[in-house]
Amino acid sequence: MLSILLPTDFSENSKNAIKYALEFFKYQKVNFYVMHAYRNEFYDHDELVSREVFESVLNKVKTESQDNLDKLVADLKQIAPNPRYTYHSISAYNTLVEEANTIADAHNIDLIVMGTKGKSNARNIVFGSQTFQVLKYVKCPVLAIPENYNNTQPQKILFPTNYLIPYKRRELKLLSVLAKSYRSEIDVVYISTSPKLSIRQEDNQSFIKDTLSPNKVNFIIEDNKKIADAITNYIKKNSIEMITMINTQHSFLEDMLFPSTIDKVSIGLDIPLLAFQNTLRN
Repeated sequence: MLSILLPTDFSENSKNAIKYALEFFKYQKVNFYVMHAYRNEFYDHDELVSREVFESVLNKVKTESQDNLDKLVADLKQIAPNPRYTYHSISAYNTLVEEANTIADAHNIDLIVMGTKGKSNARNIVFGSQTFQVLKYVKCPVLAIPENYNNTQPQKILFPTNYLIPYKRRELKLLSVLAKSYRSEIDVVYISTSPKLSIRQEDNQSFIKDTLSPNKVNFIIEDNKKIADAITNYIKKNSIEMITMINTQHSFLEDMLFPSTIDKVSIGLDIPLLAFQNTLRN
């Protein structure tokens, strides 16, 4: 059984991501944890004008949070009355990152599914601030869903790699499970100007082959110095419908999130991103 965390700020983007998850995992047994962390909303509340109203405003925000969660979960049960699904709601006076990490540990969460943007929904950014924080600081795989995206049956998944990272079996097995549900092909793409692999790279490649053996996997070399360009072009040319990346120091995903490290990364992500954190977990 999978355990999946669904953070929400009750925006349309977050609701779309949740609906995506309900459809995507319909063949799996899942414990869904629908979570709203309201500490920032409390401190930004218009009625919090003095210390004297602290408790009353806090109780108001807390009640609104739980009421909205109860309504959302009730709606989800109507949308997806799937006997394989179990729903839990968590309303917390906490920040999103802190609460997500707490829940990930307490409930052994396999995956967080959330929208790439929240209420702010700025048009000129790929990831909203909340999603960015989760991608960077929460020690759990994240599936980030773009605004209004609804293709829940990806046929082609891109997995760009330099084979330098010793991948975690648990995370690669999650990718295997996700791809197997829809018989998705996984293109493991090595982007380099030299096709020769070191012993370390060969061992990491063998580990990927072994762990993803239940899936159809293509191992490909792309001759290119500019990683971002190579990824963007590959997505366009090969009708890629999901991309998976490892988020660790000096990784491709870090280069995307911090574009100063390579030449003007503007990947304009409009497909789901499955980000692995490559952290030690049980």
